[in-house]
Amino acid sequence: MPGHIQSIERAAALLRLLSGAPQGLSLGEISRSSGLPKGTALGLLRTLQHVGFVEQGTETGHYRLGGGLLSLGSRYLDGNELRTRALNWADSLASLSRESVRIGTLHEHQVLVVHHVFRPDSSRQALDVGTLLPLHATSLGQVLLAFDPIASTCDLPAFTRHTITSPDTLCERAEAVREAGWAWETDELVEGEMSVSAPIQDRRGITVGAIGVRGAVERLRGDGDGPDREKVSYVRDAARAISRELGATPF
Repeated sequence: MPGHIQSIERAAALLRLLSGAPQGLSLGEISRSSGLPKGTALGLLRTLQHVGFVEQGTETGHYRLGGGLLSLGSRYLDGNELRTRALNWADSLASLSRESVRIGTLHEHQVLVVHHVFRPDSSRQALDVGTLLPLHATSLGQVLLAFDPIASTCDLPAFTRHTITSPDTLCERAEAVREAGWAWETDELVEGEMSVSAPIQDRRGITVGAIGVRGAVERLRGDGDGPDREKVSYVRDAARAISRELGATPF
């Protein structure tokens, strides 16, 4: 069995130390409390700061836990509690919309489908639970890109001629999603399909997932090029309901 990696153990010790000091600690305090030389502690802190796990106050110079690490704590909810809390609402959304419903969370710069409700008809369908979907080409992914503080993507492959492959265009889309509070896409992952999604938040207001419907364009399209507004309201209502189950307020 390989031995422990000392640098990781030391970094973990610094994170535990900072977790007990919400106002932050100076480099000297961290060095004394951890028993590490200042130079060693500073090197570890700068690395943790680079990846977003530690922040440094501009006025005091004190170090504290960063937003990147705090948001990672919400991932514990994503697989089990999120699915459990969302079961009834996902079923209800499928019944109301008459479309398939998926709930996704962020996993290694992709969307991991953690729950899938079939479209309520007699058509042949395949279960998508465990499937990884692209962030940039799905409304689930575009919601996560817009609202999840650690979501990012640098690879933008084209799945259809409508797929967003420009980083600037994707940034513009994310901004539009944040402003609207929900996302939709047409033909971007699969020709002839449209999807609509909205964010799911926990009690801290952190986006821990997204819920959405997907179906044929002719069934989901409303007046003009956009989705049917009634089905958008169904999706948003389901997202709010699940968020309330997770303690998010106000809704």
